[in-house]
Amino acid sequence: MTKSNKSSAPEFRVGDYVVYPMHGVGAVTEVSKKIILGKKRDCYSLEIQANKMKVMIPVDKAKQVGIRAIISKKEVRKVLNLLMKDEIDTEEDWKIRYQNNMNKIKSGSIYEVADVCRNLFRRANGKELSIMERKLYESAYNLVKTEIALSKGVPQEEAGNIVSDILASSVPVGRLEE
Repeated sequence: MTKSNKSSAPEFRVGDYVVYPMHGVGAVTEVSKKIILGKKRDCYSLEIQANKMKVMIPVDKAKQVGIRAIISKKEVRKVLNLLMKDEIDTEEDWKIRYQNNMNKIKSGSIYEVADVCRNLFRRANGKELSIMERKLYESAYNLVKTEIALSKGVPQEEAGNIVSDILASSVPVGRLEE
């Protein structure tokens, strides 16, 4: 899977949406050559959707950082099915649970992020979450919602409603197939 040439060709183009772990979905606004530490390198310029933060990443470091394409419509179904599962993280020590969840979000995997979202939602129904866990839940929820919205081509509010409905288990699965 590793390429033998040192400078890899850009995988993404201007206008593509990508996921940057921990930060969420961003739009590629530019692919250009920049001089970094005295070397000319191809770089992606991204604008993170949630907060309009601008980020620059060398193309040859994108995979290492965890930059990936947004999920396909087919993968949305897998994410939604994962959100429906009754599983919950049974770790009682909130510090360990928080670190495990943080690592899942940092992984950049939509499935890991959805797992965190579901587990914290379910845990919150049983007892109140700590402030840090509540922020982690909100972060995971927003990451899932944003990626689903872009993948399905629907407004974020609609994607948020779908995710919330599934977490609350009030939506028949058939309604999600469009």
